[in-house]
Amino acid sequence: MRLEILPVPGIGDVTEGDDLAALIATAAPWLRDGDVLVVTSKIVSKAEGRLVDVPADGPDRLAARDEVLAAETARVVATRGTTRIVQTHHGFVMASAGIDASNVDKTRLVLLPKDPDASARALRAALRERYHVDVAVIISDTMGRPWRNGLTDVALGVAGMDAIRDHRGETDPYGNELQLTQMAVVDELAGAGELVKGKCDQVPVAVVRGYLGAAGPDDGAGAAALVRDASMDLFSLGTAEARAAGLAAAATLPDGPGATPPDPAAVRRAIAAVAEVVAPGTTFTLVADEEVRAGLVAAVPGWPAEASTLVLGSPATPVAPADLVRFGADLQRLRTALAAEGIPSALLPPPAHTTATAALAL
Repeated sequence: MRLEILPVPGIGDVTEGDDLAALIATAAPWLRDGDVLVVTSKIVSKAEGRLVDVPADGPDRLAARDEVLAAETARVVATRGTTRIVQTHHGFVMASAGIDASNVDKTRLVLLPKDPDASARALRAALRERYHVDVAVIISDTMGRPWRNGLTDVALGVAGMDAIRDHRGETDPYGNELQLTQMAVVDELAGAGELVKGKCDQVPVAVVRGYLGAAGPDDGAGAAALVRDASMDLFSLGTAEARAAGLAAAATLPDGPGATPPDPAAVRRAIAAVAEVVAPGTTFTLVADEEVRAGLVAAVPGWPAEASTLVLGSPATPVAPADLVRFGADLQRLRTALAAEGIPSALLPPPAHTTATAALAL
């Protein structure tokens, strides 16, 4: 494969209502079937009228921007100072919902296209029907990435090719079957196009030639295929936000034992995770039901016989009221650690005599 990445200069400033297909076809009469057209989302948004008026500066501008950001946000992912990482209504996770104030009048903000896949399909259809050239179209925008500095262009909309190249089921040169490899090729092509577009050169369109032999027979599923399903998203919140959500959940842990017996090793891991924090130097012993029933360990008075018993220290000693409050908080920490291991639990009612011995129904 031999790729060429070609800039498309001469498009000029785009305003609401402009015909992008005409502008691009005029600036690039050399387009060929099978080319991949990489179009900056900003000119798509401008042509589609996705702009809002805001004050040029001052507090009123910031307030107006915040209001626009709230309208474009489906879910807040992370907040640090004035920075907002959010999920847009498209499903994209981006800083400030992709709202942009560059390359536009100071009194306006540019929003992302309402439906980038639909925009890509419309532009592809116009070029094919009016200019008789069959290309794939990528609508691109700039994003940051977790764990890596710097920005790169990615695809927001696609038509005429698959967003993902799926290698699963293929065999590598060593005979290994590929099981997970799915390449986001449209993101790679969007990044390639950015190499010749730049941010200050007023070149909003590029052509990648040589990747496709021909555009697809249909538009394909679009860039929507790149949005990870929420059930598979292991990083759906920022660190501080995830911590806050965990603390909130810990405060309202449901009272109810698990439907199936927990893994003793998981219970011991949970106990070990909090032991030195809640009671440094205290001996924690997990006593299994079987040991109680076999008479190897005496059951704790006042606790149901079927409950596993967690003995804190030996022998049991009375607890002062303030210590009892602290002990309750410590038990909640233990329940939180159990929940982190996937083990639901319920604190049983205390026996008539208050001691430093507690039972935990698992």
